[in-house]
Amino acid sequence: MNEWEWQLLEEKTPLEEVQVGGVGIKIGDRIRLRPRAGGDIFDLALAGRIAIVESIEQDYEDRVHLAVVLEDDPGRDLGMLRQPGHRFFFSPEEVAPLAHAGRDVNSA
Repeated sequence: MNEWEWQLLEEKTPLEEVQVGGVGIKIGDRIRLRPRAGGDIFDLALAGRIAIVESIEQDYEDRVHLAVVLEDDPGRDLGMLRQPGHRFFFSPEEVAPLAHAGRDVNSA
């Protein structure tokens, strides 16, 4: 690939919002992590935890990923600075939006 082709790959428009269960999720929103079955040890450890969306990213196959930091992580500021170990990636299908009052939108 030449330099021009690499620039075309990098010129993706950042996503401002992603729909999860009919609810728009934006950067800064709080979500509940619900990793899919059969994941790794981090998925098990993070299941059910509350996280904050740090960014919404799209890979070269157009799959959407939410980069999140845990709400109760004492090193949350490192995650917001995109440091490893404090920032995790989940697909929109692996999260549940939270209402502004702190309750799950999907809960009854």
